[in-house]
Amino acid sequence: MVLVLALRLQSPPPFATSMNSSACWRFPVLVGGPSVVGPRPGVRLFKNDAGPSVPSKGLRDHFGRSAFGISKRCAGALAIFAATHLGFFHSTLSGGNGVKFIAQASGGEAASTSYTWPEKQRPRICILGGGFGGLYTALRLESLVWADDKRPQVVLVDQSDRFVFKPMLYELLSGEVDAWEVAPLFTDLLKSTSIQFIKDRVKLLHPSDHLNQSTPDRGSTLGGTVHLESGVMIEYDWLVLALGAESKLDVVPGSAEYALPFSTLADAHKVDERLKSLERNRFGKACSPISVAIVGCGYSGVELAATISERLKDKGIVQAINVEPTICPNAPPGNREVALRILQSRNVQLFLGYFVSCIKETSSSEDLTKVTASTEVGSGASTGGEKFILNLQPAQRGLGSQILEADLVLWTVGSKPLIPQLTSTDYYSGIPLNGKGQAETDETLRVRGHPRIFAIGDSSALRDSSGKILPATAQVAFQQADFTGWNLWAAINGRPLLPFRFQNLGEMMTLGMNDAAISPSFIDGLTLDGPLGHAARKIAYLIRMPTDEHRLKVGVSWLAKTAIDSIAMLQSSIAKAITGLS
Repeated sequence: MVLVLALRLQSPPPFATSMNSSACWRFPVLVGGPSVVGPRPGVRLFKNDAGPSVPSKGLRDHFGRSAFGISKRCAGALAIFAATHLGFFHSTLSGGNGVKFIAQASGGEAASTSYTWPEKQRPRICILGGGFGGLYTALRLESLVWADDKRPQVVLVDQSDRFVFKPMLYELLSGEVDAWEVAPLFTDLLKSTSIQFIKDRVKLLHPSDHLNQSTPDRGSTLGGTVHLESGVMIEYDWLVLALGAESKLDVVPGSAEYALPFSTLADAHKVDERLKSLERNRFGKACSPISVAIVGCGYSGVELAATISERLKDKGIVQAINVEPTICPNAPPGNREVALRILQSRNVQLFLGYFVSCIKETSSSEDLTKVTASTEVGSGASTGGEKFILNLQPAQRGLGSQILEADLVLWTVGSKPLIPQLTSTDYYSGIPLNGKGQAETDETLRVRGHPRIFAIGDSSALRDSSGKILPATAQVAFQQADFTGWNLWAAINGRPLLPFRFQNLGEMMTLGMNDAAISPSFIDGLTLDGPLGHAARKIAYLIRMPTDEHRLKVGVSWLAKTAIDSIAMLQSSIAKAITGLS
């Protein structure tokens, strides 16, 4: 069984995205990524809602006396491994729709249940994380041609019951899409496949592929075991780590307490509810506009600024802060120019060359008479709800400090992979990590030192031909899922594995209900924007939906909405023409 670790990140749409953006998943435009064909029969839902448990004494003795953690630095790498029991240790790492890693060891006793695979002899693959990397790897495995005795049994584990198409979370704020379209249930997506889904959280990972252990009843090498929070233990032959990443909020004082991230379905719902509350409080009242501060002007921050400014119109002011002197510094020039033009046309206030030093509530902040003229839009009396103060310090010469007031603060800067970093004394049983907490992999996407563990997405620290780590984007995760599925097939069938080669297909971004920017890499200098770019982006995402059935449902829904909107616009134009004639 293989364990697939896929880092989920977060948030934006198309192709490559800025690495310092908390929502940095980008999709290929029209081609590339995993080749997913139609599903096949039989989903099994294995759900455990039992409370957390700890390993039994027998398991603790088996694993040895040490804590689930990371080895000390060796050759510049960190290693993570699973073992048990040094008094009590508990570590939790969670994120978007990825699996939560919980490592726990205690002296207490608890029963552990072994997960029963349907077949004893066929290969067992465990995939941790149901984001783009994890889910699409599972679907890729389902689409390949296998000999009957080689067809693997696949288990997909995720803490959520929904797959989230993160690049389209922005459309939830604009009302352009419904939640079921961008966050379908795993059981619906997998109902016509043989993939088994378990809704649970990971507590402990114990790889043993470095030991060449074999199972007597199978005669094959055991890859390791995964212990879930519910007490279920899964033995696997192959493992895929696709756990994604979570937003990094604890960056400056007050950011974790007062700022909201935007990388998961729950985040999108929370931001939408907060905006609705602010809109209700100001409805029909003469008061200051709604003020929204967005920290970070990578892809995620810019897409949020464009979407929210279009939604609020003259009822609100959006203030976007970026430490760089420009927005989307890593984006193609065409995308950046289109985005800048849209933001300026919607009166988005850009504070470029600044970083946020702290965030406070209004009551605990210094005198607001220090607020500069550029921010007086937020200095009116609050009409209900909290107000927050952002202290800005210059990151570029020639700028002065600023103080901004906001009703809502959104944080789009930074993310951290969902792999614990702890101290270990056993380097060889661990997963080597780089300084960012990503698993070091070889060119076939296997974790170094662990031939039966693959790591993809935000969890992987694969470097390109120039030595740079590939960006944690959706486009990269899609393509890695395709290669991981094939390399699992090759490994099980004794064929040579393929080295992963990333193909940059371009970048896309949404800029509102009828605006987007697309810069395909295969046509140098071309940028599609406006309604044409918006339509091309939606088509690209429709093609990228996980299954044929879901793709058809979403396509019909979008066509129906487009038809209704077109009829409404036509009726409005006719009414205006008639009024003008009378």
